[in-house]
Amino acid sequence: QVQLVESGGDLVQPGGSLRLSCAASGSLFSIYTMGWYRQAPGKQRELVASITSGGSTNYADSVKGRFTISRDNAKNLVYLQMNSLKPEDTAVYYCNARWVKFEYWGQGTQVTVSS
Repeated sequence: QVQLVESGGDLVQPGGSLRLSCAASGSLFSIYTMGWYRQAPGKQRELVASITSGGSTNYADSVKGRFTISRDNAKNLVYLQMNSLKPEDTAVYYCNARWVKFEYWGQGTQVTVSS
């Protein structure tokens, strides 16, 4: 069992930056592929970025070059650094942990990009 708690969501102006954090409880954090998803009002949840246990990363085309996912296995943390934020990045951001048939979600953190 893994519990995930996101933090760092906020209201930010276009062009600004935020760093989201996801703290994971439980053992064997390092074996999980960790991901950040987001869901905007009226839209489906979509993958933003993911990072495997080996450190390989994957990004949605819409955030490439602006967002960076990273993890600290010693502290059971995963981060999403978001730069050059746009109004269309507004959404609830969810942390996800996945390993074979096991999958866990956090409760989400709101990111609002608006002037």
